[in-house]
Amino acid sequence: MSIAWPSSIFLGARDDGQAAWRRHLAALAGVWALVLLLFRRDVGDLAHIYWNSTTFGHCLFIAPVVAWLVWQRRGEVSRLAPVAWWPALAIVAGGGFCWLAGQAAGVALFRHLGLVVMLQGSVVTLLGPQVARGLLFPLGYMLFLIPFGEAFEAPLQSVTVTMVMHLLHAFHVPASVDGVLITIPNGYFEVAEACSGAKFLIAMIAFGTLVANVCFVSWRRRAVFMAAALVVPVIANGLRAFGTIYAAWWTSVEAATGFDHIVYGWIFFALVMAAVLALGWRWFDRDPDAPWFDPDRLPQVRRGRVAVTTGAGLTLGIILLFAMWAGAIADRADALPTRVALPDMPGWHRVAADDGPKWVPNYPGADRFVMARYADGSGATVDLAIAVFGHQEEGRELVGFGLGPVRENDKWVRVADEPALHGGKALRIRAPGPVEREVVLWYRIGDIVTASESDVKLETLKAKLLGGRQRAVAVLVSAQKREGVAPRAAIRRFLAKAPPIAALADRAAGGR
Repeated sequence: MSIAWPSSIFLGARDDGQAAWRRHLAALAGVWALVLLLFRRDVGDLAHIYWNSTTFGHCLFIAPVVAWLVWQRRGEVSRLAPVAWWPALAIVAGGGFCWLAGQAAGVALFRHLGLVVMLQGSVVTLLGPQVARGLLFPLGYMLFLIPFGEAFEAPLQSVTVTMVMHLLHAFHVPASVDGVLITIPNGYFEVAEACSGAKFLIAMIAFGTLVANVCFVSWRRRAVFMAAALVVPVIANGLRAFGTIYAAWWTSVEAATGFDHIVYGWIFFALVMAAVLALGWRWFDRDPDAPWFDPDRLPQVRRGRVAVTTGAGLTLGIILLFAMWAGAIADRADALPTRVALPDMPGWHRVAADDGPKWVPNYPGADRFVMARYADGSGATVDLAIAVFGHQEEGRELVGFGLGPVRENDKWVRVADEPALHGGKALRIRAPGPVEREVVLWYRIGDIVTASESDVKLETLKAKLLGGRQRAVAVLVSAQKREGVAPRAAIRRFLAKAPPIAALADRAAGGR
């Protein structure tokens, strides 16, 4: 993730300029090396994501692209004088606090963002605002080292489903949709997160940003090109999904999906990139030999200078402060009971699970987990699951990717979100059969009961930084769809007899 370059890249004609560049680049290289070593776990996480996630595989190319962008600007930058500039320590501190917040709340995005901002801030601190302005785009492009964009998946799923259904009906394919499940006579297809086109869109944002800077001067043309870079992959992904289902209509599900995986992985995205470039080619207006910026127009640094060794020491001191702060709060935890006692409720009694598809929510890092099935006199059954954490840390979190009612690559898939029930988040899930059930989920964190993952992260951050209760609890109530018994009606009757969610969660965590 780091960028190394020889000091000769930015050497001026004068010996004193060469010596200054050597000192400042050596200080920057040393600071970057120590930062990457200190936060090696985050660096390892990023490398693992880049290498193993198809969504973020494009991040492998960002560091080489940044190095190339710096190399392209070497002539202009060599005419500038590097200075250590203490006001940029505010950027370093902002990155450090962002990393600390991510570490405390268990938000990897904030940790990764904080790490990159600390690296960016150290460049501005040790090379000065003049050099930073000359390298503004390469420095900004470093933000694409951060794996982001998973929030695009849900809305893009909806867009893809809508496009596919319109196209199927236009081509007279008998199809019906239920949430993210599209059914044709040959079988059914799940428009999963991986099929939403989010990976295309995220990569195209990075690609489009690079092309807009390298190939355009006009801001209007840049904006139009970026719009095309965003719209074309969304439309293309809808066409790809339609093509897969349409092929299955004429052949078989197995043949269509097998071909789709080949196209999706190796050919399709390359064609989309080529199409976007072809659309913008004739409007490229930047001369390849034009300078990237005018060094003479950059204002001189008149205030805020410090010795380069002082700047390096202050940079490392601030970064170490946040690392030590994180270490000081890492071990906070609440004591938990040895076992979680499930409540007894009037009119409901515990029964053994039947032989249908087994549903178990996914909380592998929970300190305590208990689950039981209840039945009433009408024959309705409801499952109650409680996961309790004495504290949260990396790998032991209440909310996160693949956690909750549905795990990654499970036989149960999310069909659609349902209206909230008693303040809880409700969703419909389905397993082969088909077997369907509704799940309602609450979180008990701090002094609140919420269904919001954002609230969970915020309350976790407050508890870590300010003290308070560290325990976190997830409560899930679920009912399977059966003939004559509506899942939501059974859950309503169950909740009418159950203790309040706050009391139920606090009792599971050992009370107050």
